[in-house]
Amino acid sequence: MSYVIPETLITDRLFLRKPIESDWEPLTRYYSDAECMKYTRGRALADWEVWRSIATLIGHWQMRGFGPYALVEKESQEVIGLSGMWYPLEWPSPEVMWGLARNAWGKGFAKEAAGAVLAMTARHVPDIHLISLISPENVNSIRLAESLGAAYENTIPFRDTEASVYRHAQP
Repeated sequence: MSYVIPETLITDRLFLRKPIESDWEPLTRYYSDAECMKYTRGRALADWEVWRSIATLIGHWQMRGFGPYALVEKESQEVIGLSGMWYPLEWPSPEVMWGLARNAWGKGFAKEAAGAVLAMTARHVPDIHLISLISPENVNSIRLAESLGAAYENTIPFRDTEASVYRHAQP
């Protein structure tokens, strides 16, 4: 399959762009917060681990031709989180993922960003039907996935625990 994924997306309040090395510092607010990492990494990350995570995001774009976008809030110009297509080796299918620093929670940014990613995917790679791989205990992400039109598909063994697969309908 041949496709070209846009390197930037724009919504009403966000600018989504490919991550860059200097994002590691503002994204430390997200990755070093144990509450933000509770359902993904299971713990807060040290600065050096955040840097490696950003390097992984940049590498994902290189290897897959797509990846998570850094979310820049237009009003403040602050990097507040990530959202985009994510498909590491052990994932069952390409995913639309999201994660925000705690100061950005509850403002609709994750839904706005993930909705833009879903719309972009439908336009540029309509053959890909994205999932969200969510911890069964992560009720906020489950609610968000469902509000974006995703439906529960099944729960699978994943790494050393389980994850629920939510399949997104194409917009």
